[in-house]
Amino acid sequence: MPTITRANKADLPEILRLQYAAYQSEAEIYDDYMIQPLTQTLEQLEREAEEWIVFKAELSGRIVGSVRVRPGEGQCTIGKLIVHPDVQNRGVGKRLMKAVEDSFPDVNTIELFTGHRSERNIQFYSKLGYEIFKEEEVNDRLILVYFRKEL
Repeated sequence: MPTITRANKADLPEILRLQYAAYQSEAEIYDDYMIQPLTQTLEQLEREAEEWIVFKAELSGRIVGSVRVRPGEGQCTIGKLIVHPDVQNRGVGKRLMKAVEDSFPDVNTIELFTGHRSERNIQFYSKLGYEIFKEEEVNDRLILVYFRKEL
């Protein structure tokens, strides 16, 4: 089982490499290899980590998963849940989501989004009790599907 903790600045280069690996499947689904997770630089991630809390999942001293959270008044937003392709479907993503849900006792609502063609993500979030509350067309190839969970 992976250990879930908050990441620090020294973890960000490894998390960025993981992000590049994890988002290849999304890029393939949408036939777009210029999506933000694949073009994000380390400097941009470091700036993002000033506003978002970054969690990491470690297994045998290696970061195999990560998620970003931005807490707000009574609610928080989840971004970029990533799991290394080699360890997907082993509960890493579920443990990261549980860590987020358990880490903010003042939060009663969590929101996140994924793309409309990302069927595995949609099924995953639905299984965890997240419900679709809106969809937003970004362009002719992408509709964002927004999920919400009341805690």
